[in-house]
Amino acid sequence: MTLHYFFAPCPRGLESVLVTELEQLGASSVRGRDGGVQFQGDRRVCYRANLESRVASRILWRIATRPYANEADIYNIARALPWNEWFVPALTIRVNVAAIKCPLRSLDFVTLKIKDAVCDKFREITGSRPSVDTVQPDIRIHGFLDAREFSLYLDTSGDALFKRGLRKTAGDAPLRENLAAGILNLAGWQPGIPLLDPMCGSGTFLLEAAQISLNIAPGSKRSFAFEKLKEFDKGLWAQLREAAIARQKPVVRQPIFGSDLYGDVLADAHANLSAAGFSEIVTLKQANLLEISAPAPLGFLVTNPPYGVRLGEPERLVEFYPKLGDVLKKKFSGWKAYIFTADPLLPKFIRLTASRRTPLFNGALECRLLEYKMVAGGMRKVRETDITHQAD
Repeated sequence: MTLHYFFAPCPRGLESVLVTELEQLGASSVRGRDGGVQFQGDRRVCYRANLESRVASRILWRIATRPYANEADIYNIARALPWNEWFVPALTIRVNVAAIKCPLRSLDFVTLKIKDAVCDKFREITGSRPSVDTVQPDIRIHGFLDAREFSLYLDTSGDALFKRGLRKTAGDAPLRENLAAGILNLAGWQPGIPLLDPMCGSGTFLLEAAQISLNIAPGSKRSFAFEKLKEFDKGLWAQLREAAIARQKPVVRQPIFGSDLYGDVLADAHANLSAAGFSEIVTLKQANLLEISAPAPLGFLVTNPPYGVRLGEPERLVEFYPKLGDVLKKKFSGWKAYIFTADPLLPKFIRLTASRRTPLFNGALECRLLEYKMVAGGMRKVRETDITHQAD
């Protein structure tokens, strides 16, 4: 099969995780870039990356990269491409453009020139042109410009890959699924090791952990844009999907625990886990974080505190964070705690020393993943070894 160039955007800070993941899926020439990973692969790699990547936001197939000077160059580069060989004009399209250090004045005008070029090429070859649908298009076309080069991509994913087709209700400011999966990876959590999210919200960490524990491919319950392309290999896709489903593990209860102070929020998590078929896998209960105990002697606590939204004013947060630190010290000895936050007050007021601070972005919001090893000095090596053995 022919090798193509691809780019997989991901939440910033997770590029190294995605590099490893794509290499495991058979990609070649894998290189991390700011905000994503570029790689090479054939049709099989493209399909597998869409089906199995937990961290990528999309899989973009690069169809052109050329130097440019003005908008006329953009139009001519786009018009020269064989769009009619890739999809039929009955499909709807949407064009998105992003740029860094681009000298052109209007990205909206660039977007229009690309759309015109695609439609003009179709009209010239077939006598008809695709319609534009900005909400739910069949085909997404992505343009990217830097100071000198213009690149065009066909989006093989369709809806963003973090839309797993599982979650029925989102709640306030939900964490994107691929960011949650990346955080679990960075934390070093493995299936079989107890995992607790004591402020679980709508349950994103729990949903991702359940899928990882059962080896469920995140894209196994949804469709993709590549299925609408002319070169779609239906037989290969069926083979890859069936193989992924065959690798799933039996649905049995896992040491995955979630709690939240608010009943309405916990109802969202219940609904999401139930819709995904994970009700019997994850243990949920309504509880105040400041009053709970560790559900196992060793494990990982991973959470995204709902700063401001559900806890109220900054004064209450300044009061809450030291209490959170006390609970971790007193009740979670032997655990590793990972707190994902955009709140700059938390590291200062929790009164614990972070062993690692990893910069991550939740969309455009700069955050930190703070690691706290809740171990007594002499027990550190023993307990970390014990945690590793629990994963075996």
